[in-house]
Amino acid sequence: MANEQLGEIVIAPRVLEKIIAIATAKVEGVHSFANKSMSDSLSMRTLGRGVALHTDESGDISVDIYLYLEYGISVPTVAVAIQKAVKSAVNDMAEVELSAVNIHVAGIVLEKSPKPDLKDLFDEDFLND
Repeated sequence: MANEQLGEIVIAPRVLEKIIAIATAKVEGVHSFANKSMSDSLSMRTLGRGVALHTDESGDISVDIYLYLEYGISVPTVAVAIQKAVKSAVNDMAEVELSAVNIHVAGIVLEKSPKPDLKDLFDEDFLND
């Protein structure tokens, strides 16, 4: 059966950010996301906090992820696991190929600090922007 082109499919950057954030949060050793800039700290947005998408002139898409990791884990091991999980999730769900997944570890969180719930990370309704 031939693939018939019915029209164009456009995926909003916020959708990719959410896929990336959820895939990252599910990796063992990730505690929480970090604000990537002061403007993120001042805004009320929770979605995209810690996730920054970039597109270059050639159309390649890369992502920078800013986060805190749990104390006692191997930083390189968790970083590689995040890169693999994010690339796989974005490719599987959106059929988008990421050229790079850059991990920025903002800090290590002590064992006694409560880990944020995944539901709390995305408590806003993205349809009501």
